[in-house]
Amino acid sequence: MDKKKSELLKIFSVIFFILVSLNISAQNKDEIAIRNILDEQTQAWNDGNLEKFMKGYWNNDSLMFIGSAGIIYGYQQTLERYKHTYSDTAKMGKLTFHIITVKKLSEEYYYIVGQWFLKRSVGDVGGYYNLLFRKIKGEWKIIADHSS
Repeated sequence: MDKKKSELLKIFSVIFFILVSLNISAQNKDEIAIRNILDEQTQAWNDGNLEKFMKGYWNNDSLMFIGSAGIIYGYQQTLERYKHTYSDTAKMGKLTFHIITVKKLSEEYYYIVGQWFLKRSVGDVGGYYNLLFRKIKGEWKIIADHSS
């Protein structure tokens, strides 16, 4: 390989690694933002603050929550379901999330699969969840939650 081709190969290699790094960095930034939302939700739940917990959700009538009682549509209806099901801190307990999978579906969507657990004085409960996050006006929001 002559010197000119060798130099071009080096330049293209550097450009390639820079582009790959930028893409990974952007993806990591989005994943970090989503993980932070889940951490903030955990803290809000453990503080007994359902309104703050709900800030991770899309405040829209099209929000979809699927639980053991079926499908609920809407932010306010989802909040009311949480308030009814977890009417006091004993029922809320202490929440932990374990993220199993974080999958980027597109620039606008992420899919999360995980496990949730409530340590409670009235009896521990737990299960699995999948969340669909959408970037709306520059912020990641849960637009669909299926928890069992």
